[in-house]
Amino acid sequence: MMSQSGKPDRQTLARLFSEFIDPEYVIADEETQKPYECDGLSMYCEMPLIVVLPETLKQVQQVMKICHQYQIPVVARGAGTGLCAGAMPHKEGVVLSLAKFNQILDIDPLARTARLQPGVRNLAISEAAAEYGLYYGPDPSSQIACTIGGNIAENSGGVHCLKYGLTVHNALSVEMITVEGERVILGSEGLDSAGLDLMALITGSEGLLGVVTEITVRLLPVPEKAQVVMAGFHTVQAAGDAVGAVIAAGIIPAGLEMMDTHAIHAAEAFANAGYPLDAEALLLCELDGTTEEVDQYIERVEQFFLQQGASSVQVSGSEAERAAMWKGRKSAFPAVGRISPDYYCMDGTIPRSQLARVLTEMQKMSAEYGLRVANVFHAGDGNLHPLILFDANVPGEFEKTEAFGGRILELCVEVGGCITGEHGVGMEKIRQMSAQFNEQEIAQFHRLKQAFDPAGTLNPGKGIPVLKHCQEYRSLPSSDTSVMPLTHHHSAGDHS
Repeated sequence: MMSQSGKPDRQTLARLFSEFIDPEYVIADEETQKPYECDGLSMYCEMPLIVVLPETLKQVQQVMKICHQYQIPVVARGAGTGLCAGAMPHKEGVVLSLAKFNQILDIDPLARTARLQPGVRNLAISEAAAEYGLYYGPDPSSQIACTIGGNIAENSGGVHCLKYGLTVHNALSVEMITVEGERVILGSEGLDSAGLDLMALITGSEGLLGVVTEITVRLLPVPEKAQVVMAGFHTVQAAGDAVGAVIAAGIIPAGLEMMDTHAIHAAEAFANAGYPLDAEALLLCELDGTTEEVDQYIERVEQFFLQQGASSVQVSGSEAERAAMWKGRKSAFPAVGRISPDYYCMDGTIPRSQLARVLTEMQKMSAEYGLRVANVFHAGDGNLHPLILFDANVPGEFEKTEAFGGRILELCVEVGGCITGEHGVGMEKIRQMSAQFNEQEIAQFHRLKQAFDPAGTLNPGKGIPVLKHCQEYRSLPSSDTSVMPLTHHHSAGDHS
């Protein structure tokens, strides 16, 4: 049957999809759909009209053609580990899960490339490439679960992105299905491609421009040696100054991470990594390369940290010790879930020179809102990940937390940064888009969107604020969500 709008109802749509997709993977009942209601930011929830899990390219194309014919919204979904509500369903739309596209299609050790389906886990790429002495550079904290398709959607980074770049710097080409169901290939395996750099446009586009069905990425040789310098500091200011000193000396670490006292204690209790519990701030600085290069830089970094007032300095003496130090950092997000019923993981980027100022302002806001903040972030490239600790069972506390998060993002813009480094905009940061971009710039976003998706059915309501609301967003206090087209379902637990 057709609804009054002329679109197929749930049952009719399920029958249409079941003609070419195994009916077991056409999910129309609410109980089975429940796991798809949100991504890793579980405070933002919506139930979809229907969920489909195709397993061939032709099936994806057919889904897109049917949805285009009837103007049905489509939300492409990977592993659901995202933290901006970018994969939250549309209540009148289809969730297109790429979970069954999980094959590594080819690894070329000579060209140092891997050709992958979007459902391949980030860590699985490096595991498969290890036999050739290669690995994949970008390593988000969720790499054990997140998929390369989701990494493309959000332009994910990770602890090693300081030296080796974000997803956009490591993805060579994609196969993409357009909103009309047409297959197109962007980029190439060469060093450059003719025409506009559409790879840079698609990477980080959050499912607004097409559905990625295959990705070719660049692989890197495993370094001859890697060591970590771990340093504790009595103040966040001193740790921030130490970060600046290392970068100013022309040293580019593989990773340079900072954790504050809340994160240190949570991670140490979780991972037993040997972190100094008397420190107010902790730096983890990894140097990699040839043995001679690493030995030289390790000594210099140790000196810089001591000169900046480090209270403790320790260098990893074995691969196991290095892995243990990183285990604490990689486990920090879930570890914080042990010290608070809920937490809200933010994501903003600032100039390194503004690190101490922003962290100091954040501490003042923390006192103002009466909410603790645990800071775990990529200090080397200024990508902040404040974790605001709260209890969703306390009425009004999530709204207060959301307002606090909005203030942090606006502060990032104020000091010359931006509202996201790798998590994306999604639903979460849509109000702050108008703090960073003016009406003309947002209009340009809409023109780009229209070029790929004229009817606006790909992941609608995400990423770009509606033009007529731009001035409304600017005039609203951060705590006002009245014009945000979303449903809040507060739920306790770990949101990482």
